[in-house]
Amino acid sequence: MLKDFLAITKPGIILGNLISVTGGFFLAAHGRLEPVPLLAALLGVALVIASGCVFNNVVDRDIDVKMRRTRDRALVKGVISVPVALLYATCLGVGGVMLLYWLANPLAAFFAVAGFVVYVGFYTLWLKRSSVHGTLVGSLSGAMPPVIGYCAASNQFDLGAAILLLIFSLWQMPHSYAIAIFRFDDYKAASIPVLPVEKGIPAAKRSIVLYIVAFTAAVLALSLTGYAGIGYLVIAGAASFYWLYLALSNYHWVDHAAWAKKQFAFSIIMVMILSLMMVIDFGVSSTMALLAGV
Repeated sequence: MLKDFLAITKPGIILGNLISVTGGFFLAAHGRLEPVPLLAALLGVALVIASGCVFNNVVDRDIDVKMRRTRDRALVKGVISVPVALLYATCLGVGGVMLLYWLANPLAAFFAVAGFVVYVGFYTLWLKRSSVHGTLVGSLSGAMPPVIGYCAASNQFDLGAAILLLIFSLWQMPHSYAIAIFRFDDYKAASIPVLPVEKGIPAAKRSIVLYIVAFTAAVLALSLTGYAGIGYLVIAGAASFYWLYLALSNYHWVDHAAWAKKQFAFSIIMVMILSLMMVIDFGVSSTMALLAGV
């Protein structure tokens, strides 16, 4: 039973997002370690994402049963009842927002609530089932974790936070479209209007390439506007261009699923590289500045 309660929070998704929270936090903190707001950001975001995922499991029971990868979820099989799941999700969400509000700052809590509303309200309850643009709207919620980390450290939403929001929103699109391509049969069976199902796989592949181009420009903008340094520019920029190369070099593969899996796999690596460089770049810069002062 405990395993089922953990599973419906989607731990893998939580872990991936906590990596970007850390990157956003240290980007704004300029390498300074502030344990209380950092831990509040990590735990608060984890709880809010867990809450959103549980609500998603509740709402999507009817379509989860039609998809091979989701038909064994606890709520589909009735292992966890809907009232219990709703109470569980509410406690997780309220706890996460309160942690952010009291131990980080109200701005971080605001963006956590905003991300939750977009994910559960606009995406899960509405656009996921009715519009091909659901992925685009949902990408905003997926981009909130690094912004929350940034605001937890800085207590402000400035140009740096806006660029982070843009970077991770753009990242979500090729990442999500790649999943929709190699899970095409599942999405079609559940009548979910993702781009590959509605417009065809070639249209989705073109969009993936275009979004990677836009993502690369946004990644570079973080350094060009002075929010990240040369190390970030070189490493994150090189990784972004490699992702574009990876998409273009095998673009005409007949095996669309294999191509999409490559894009998906590298998208995960890309987030790790981005977040790591946000931490390392300012950490190194601060150390060098300290040494120079001595």
